[in-house]
Amino acid sequence: MSIPHPVQVIAVTGGKGGVGKTNVSVNLSVSLAQAGRRVVLMDADLGLANVDVLLGLRPVYNVSHLLAGECRLSDIMIDAPGGIRIVPASSGTQSLVSLSAHEHAELVHAFSEVEDDIDVLVVDTAAGISESVVSFVRAAQEVLVVVCDEPTSITDAYALIKLLNRDCGMNRFRVLANMVRSEQEGRNMYAKLTTVTDRFLDVTLQYVGSIPYDESVRKAVKQQQPVCKAFPRSAAAQAFGKLAQKVLGWPVMSAPRGHLEFFVERLVRMPNQR
Repeated sequence: MSIPHPVQVIAVTGGKGGVGKTNVSVNLSVSLAQAGRRVVLMDADLGLANVDVLLGLRPVYNVSHLLAGECRLSDIMIDAPGGIRIVPASSGTQSLVSLSAHEHAELVHAFSEVEDDIDVLVVDTAAGISESVVSFVRAAQEVLVVVCDEPTSITDAYALIKLLNRDCGMNRFRVLANMVRSEQEGRNMYAKLTTVTDRFLDVTLQYVGSIPYDESVRKAVKQQQPVCKAFPRSAAAQAFGKLAQKVLGWPVMSAPRGHLEFFVERLVRMPNQR
């Protein structure tokens, strides 16, 4: 029997809305696919789906059909521009905004069905610090916190990190500055965040770089295309390519951590490499 390969699971989150989290999720996914990885992007903003809108897709089925037992995960997954696959959410469905713990577990475990056909799962969480956001972030191996140059972005990112640290025991986070006017602006944002986390929390933050403010992103959104595909030579697309290369260098966990997480059955079957 072949030894299963570990699947990298990255939750993209940010606390507040408007930081460009979904755009980051989409373009990071496409950049990883361009690097040869088999990538699935899950829209985990279950009640206000927007990944499909951003990519001009019209899915027939979504997560609500999966949870209702009407279809399997493989039935709702659709091919998207840039060589990635999408797990679409539902838009305007109140019941999906507040899933029960059992429904969350059901959704997370459903991914075990496709584990042999995936290298990276990117989870685009909803805005805010709801139970749903926390559950999905906790089920991932890597947490990518997206910040932008607004005071509320830093305070909301801090609130999210504080909640995940104090209530879930999470202590390692990666930080991406989005829509920056300069590399220094990105570093300044990271410094603001670490100033408060170092003082009040026992966490380790790692700065993974920045994505520049780029008109090409706005044009790509209007075209309902990833900027990496529509404008591959743009500054933003180049920055996403660099981010993807960093992500490929992150170690992939190969042992379960004792709580609900994606692909946990695979982790249990893997030889312990620690």
